[in-house]
Amino acid sequence: MTFEFKQEHLAAMIPTNKNVAKWHKAMLEIFPKYEINTPNRIAGFVAQCAHESNNFNSLEENLNYSEASLLKVFGRYFGPAPKRNAAEYARKPEMIANYVYMDEFRVSKMGNVKSGDGWLFRGRGLKQLTGRENYTNFGKSVGITAEEAAVYVATEKGAIESACWFWNAKKLNDVADADDIVRMTKIINGGDIGLADRKSRYEAAKKILSSNATSLAPTKPAVATTPVSVSSLTNPEPILRRGSSGDVVKKIQAKLGLPEDGEFRLSTEIAVKKWQMANNLTADGIVGPQTLKRLLG
Repeated sequence: MTFEFKQEHLAAMIPTNKNVAKWHKAMLEIFPKYEINTPNRIAGFVAQCAHESNNFNSLEENLNYSEASLLKVFGRYFGPAPKRNAAEYARKPEMIANYVYMDEFRVSKMGNVKSGDGWLFRGRGLKQLTGRENYTNFGKSVGITAEEAAVYVATEKGAIESACWFWNAKKLNDVADADDIVRMTKIINGGDIGLADRKSRYEAAKKILSSNATSLAPTKPAVATTPVSVSSLTNPEPILRRGSSGDVVKKIQAKLGLPEDGEFRLSTEIAVKKWQMANNLTADGIVGPQTLKRLLG
C-alpha cells in the first residue's frame, strides 16, 4: 500500500455491513497482488463493488422466483409447450438455475455443459461471477479448479479476489488513476446504470481515504433510504431504487415473485432489470413511473 488503509476507512464506506473486519482483512491480503494500492484505486474498487453488492451484503444471486415471475423474467424458457411449465419450477432455485443457465437451452453460452452446472456456477461474489467458463478462467488465475472456485468465491477472501481478477482483466487501475468514474462504470456494466450512486460513493470514498480514519463515523449509504409508503402510488413520478423501502416495494416484490420484505436490495434490483429487459424497457433496475405503471397497473 502507498498509504495506510484502515478498517475505519472501510467501515465508513460500507456503513451497513456488519463484517467489516473480515472484509478489511481480505482486502489487505488480496489488494497488493493486484496493485490496488492507492486512494483512487481503492475508492474506485470499493465504490463499484459496494454499489453492485449493497455494501458487500448481497453475495449470491436470488433465484427464488414465483410462477408469475418466471414467466415475466424468463419468458424465453417458460410458457406454453414446447417451453417448460413455470408452475413446476416456481420457488425451486436449483431447478431454475439448472434449466435457464445450461448451455443446451441458451443462445449465449456460459460453459455450463455438465449436469448441475447451472446451480453450481450461479452468480456469486461481489461481481456475481456466473457460469462454468468464468469460474474456470478465474480458477486458473489462482491455481484452483472451477468447482473449487465456486466454494472460494462464497468467502470474503474469494469474493474480493474474484472481483480483483475482474478489475485487473479490465485494466481498471489505469482508469482509477485517471479519476474517470464514468468510464469505469461503462467498462464494468456496459453502460451508465447506477452512475449517480457510483459517483456519490466514489467521491465519498476518496474523501474518507484522505481523512484521519480515527475520527471517522459511519456515514449513511449513498443510496436513498427513505421509506416509501403505499400513498406514493399517487405521486405522479415515484422513483424507487436500491435503498428504498416500504409497502410499494413489497408490492413490486410480490409481482416479481420475490420475498416480500419491503427492502429494495440487490436481489430486487436484479429482478427489476430482468423484468424490464423482458418488457422492452430500459433495464436500469430503477422503478420509475413507466416501470411502476406497467408492473403494478
